[in-house]
Amino acid sequence: MTWTAAFRTAVISPYEEIRFSEPRGFADQTVRQRLHLAGGGERVRVRLTNRYGRTPLTVAAATAATEHGQAALAFGGTGEIVIPPGDEAVSDPVNLPVVPGGDLTLSLYLPEETGPATYSHMAMEVAHVASGDHTGSAALPDAEQVEGRFFVSGVDVPAPDGTPIAVALGDSWFEGVGTTTSANNRSVDLLNRRLERGWVVNQGIAGNRLLEDQVGEHALKRFDRDVLSIPGVTHVLVYLGINDLVLPRMYGAAPATAEALIEGFTTLARRAHEAGLKILVGTIGPFGGAVYEGLSTPEGLAARREVNEWMRGSDLFDAVFDVARAVEDPENPDRIHPDLDAGDGMHLNDKGAQVMADTVDLEHLSDRPGMPV
Repeated sequence: MTWTAAFRTAVISPYEEIRFSEPRGFADQTVRQRLHLAGGGERVRVRLTNRYGRTPLTVAAATAATEHGQAALAFGGTGEIVIPPGDEAVSDPVNLPVVPGGDLTLSLYLPEETGPATYSHMAMEVAHVASGDHTGSAALPDAEQVEGRFFVSGVDVPAPDGTPIAVALGDSWFEGVGTTTSANNRSVDLLNRRLERGWVVNQGIAGNRLLEDQVGEHALKRFDRDVLSIPGVTHVLVYLGINDLVLPRMYGAAPATAEALIEGFTTLARRAHEAGLKILVGTIGPFGGAVYEGLSTPEGLAARREVNEWMRGSDLFDAVFDVARAVEDPENPDRIHPDLDAGDGMHLNDKGAQVMADTVDLEHLSDRPGMPV
């Protein structure tokens, strides 16, 4: 058995210049968060993070709960921990069985001013916040609902050796923007429901780019931390590129060229193979109908088409999952099909996320071709 990731959530700094949600902090409050697990096991340990904090983070009490009960979390044998700025902490293991596709409820009591929280900004999930320490309570009195995840980066479980573990490294099309909040209908969730063996943990960041920081550290920079650091990882699924083509226009910068994106994807493929991983890459989805002013341009759409044609003909990757073809409007391939559009011309709804999940050939997620995964 090997401890590995049953759940991951990619975090960003609250001090980013480009923001799609407002950062916040906490003081003398319990923050309760539901974490939807990709994998399962008989024991768990929880990962807390103060990666982008500028002051020490005090967690005075923490509990984890599943359908099998509740357990107090300890860190080095004590129930309280102070996490320095830029650091992370892993709880001691607790005997609390979890199943793949199940939920773990994490409650943190934060007694002091935390400052702006390290967080997952568009997780399509709601945290519940109440005054005082209610980590052991079944319900939170007068709880405030806040979208996002705060101060948590993952949950680990012991998994049988040889379990295929994949990481979805990408942007909002992995994180789930456009899908129903709290319904766990992100494309990665829906892909996991198709798997019989192994699972995929989600490291999507809405707004993330392949080549440049803002929003979140760019994928080439975070590859070691968010992919290679996971014990037993066997595959990486990559879906990136839209934000490289549109986000710079929000602050008057030049977007990435097709040539730069091809070079970046080539570097990512090389690094994955050097680490012994299989890499699956998704073609860049259409955004010609984007309602956000100035983000969709003929030049950006032409670069998208050029990169996609290169991906389809490249032998650099172990597989290509053709998201673009699957979700495009046949009458206008630069736009998302109306039935799959979340309403902004840039993101997929629940039905679209299912179509995206279905583009992945499950055989490519197995180390034993022809065997169920």
